Amino acid sequence: MTCSPVELKKKGDEFLSKWQLCKDHPGVDGFVEFAVAVSSFTEFLDAKGLPGLHQMARAVEQQVLSQFDRWNSDPVPDTPMVDLDAQIIEFSQRITAFLEDNSDPNPGRRLHKDNDVVNELLPVRKIWLLTTVPDRWSEVVTQARYFNIQVEVCDPHHDRKAAQDPTIVLVDSHGLESTAFIVRVQALRGSFPASSIIGLSLPADFDALKLALRGGCDFCFPAGTAQSVVMARIVKLCGTEEEPPYRVLVVEDSKTASTLIQRTLKYSGVESMAISQPQEVLTALVKFQPDLVLMDMYMPGCTGVEVTRVIRQHEEFLSTPVVYLSADTSIALQVDALRLGGDHFLTKPFNPVILNAVVKSKIDRYRLLRRSMFLDSLTGLLNHITSKQRVESAVNAAIADRTPLCVAMIDIDHFKKVNDTYGHPMGDQVIRSVAWLLKQRVRKTDAVGRYGGEEFLVILPQAEADWARQLLDRIRIDFSQFHHPVKGGSFACTFSCGIAQLAPGVSAPALIKQADEALYQAKHQGRNQIVGG
Repeated sequence: MTCSPVELKKKGDEFLSKWQLCKDHPGVDGFVEFAVAVSSFTEFLDAKGLPGLHQMARAVEQQVLSQFDRWNSDPVPDTPMVDLDAQIIEFSQRITAFLEDNSDPNPGRRLHKDNDVVNELLPVRKIWLLTTVPDRWSEVVTQARYFNIQVEVCDPHHDRKAAQDPTIVLVDSHGLESTAFIVRVQALRGSFPASSIIGLSLPADFDALKLALRGGCDFCFPAGTAQSVVMARIVKLCGTEEEPPYRVLVVEDSKTASTLIQRTLKYSGVESMAISQPQEVLTALVKFQPDLVLMDMYMPGCTGVEVTRVIRQHEEFLSTPVVYLSADTSIALQVDALRLGGDHFLTKPFNPVILNAVVKSKIDRYRLLRRSMFLDSLTGLLNHITSKQRVESAVNAAIADRTPLCVAMIDIDHFKKVNDTYGHPMGDQVIRSVAWLLKQRVRKTDAVGRYGGEEFLVILPQAEADWARQLLDRIRIDFSQFHHPVKGGSFACTFSCGIAQLAPGVSAPALIKQADEALYQAKHQGRNQIVGG
């Protein structure tokens, strides 16, 4: 779980208080507020890695949204829907039971000590593998430990309650009838609301996958899926990266309207900034760096379309989504607005649930686009240009704060031989393995980029050279023990590394060059070693 029980309880209490208010004072406004609360809580559970609770919240959300017409009727219902009330009670009981089982706000997390490499690493993530044929999954079990992931292999009928929910439960369908597999998944979903449940060795047909997902699986792998693909999913789910809050710029001349919009966004965890003067939009975009702009269609002296056209003159804002808000229902107006740079059109008065859904879906797509611009497609690390920019920023910050900074260059040894012997797809897998290890084993404050080919750049702010060397040497040793499976066996690789620490008067390009020269020395001295630090 990536949130504390205290945080979960607070959000759950807010959700339940909205429902109680809705019951005590039935009406359209109260019901709409409750619908927004349900939507917000559902998204919160998803973002915090609580898939079981998230599924229950989604079921409540769907029930609530299906009742909008009833609550918009005249007269409004005198009493809340009995079925919905029972569903919410069951949901709240599940949350309470989960909180009782997870009273430690930081389970398994070790205390940090100054300059302690071990304790700076991510805590060990525990997953369960339920299978009758453990030998088939020995590769996953072995490789997982290199990513600080401990795999406990259990019998499929395992029913022992864990002290803490495992991060992932892998359920192998081998030897289980379809019905028995679904029953097992449903039982696990009830027992482990904070765990991701992954089905393994499933039939590849549509119906089998549909039923597995319907039964409670979060993800499914058909029989024959390469274990490296399964491993990639495990590593991703065990990661601790959290998306920054959504950021929305509201351009609205009505103070009342902008206040209502901001209140709605805030309740859903969206940060916002409001301006009433269209002339301020470019300054606000630079200062606030929003993920999306909510644009009023009609303002004194100009239209929302005209403001958007000005925004689109600036390359850095070409892809920023713009959603129009207007009481005008003219189809011609909406089509024209979308053709001239807009991305969506919402009619006033807007449904808060729809507003949140549109905002977040547009931002998700926008961030996905930006990731494709700044991240390496193979590894998910920073790409070459972004890596260099990040070093520049890190150097400026270190100089300003008078803190240490280290930069490391890593290169996979004899990588051409890997490609020539085993093929480029296996070479790509080796590159991903290094990327996974680095992302899992460095601190949240660090940055890792794929500098080019089989070469990686690691940025370690507030790190002395000795500490950096200890950290990277541990990763080097673990990578050398990592076995890459091929037909008829497996092979291992090593990497070399050069470290440079920022010194007075050294620029970002010079620091990268120093790390590269240290890397060259490491390779010249026999490879599989670290120079510098």
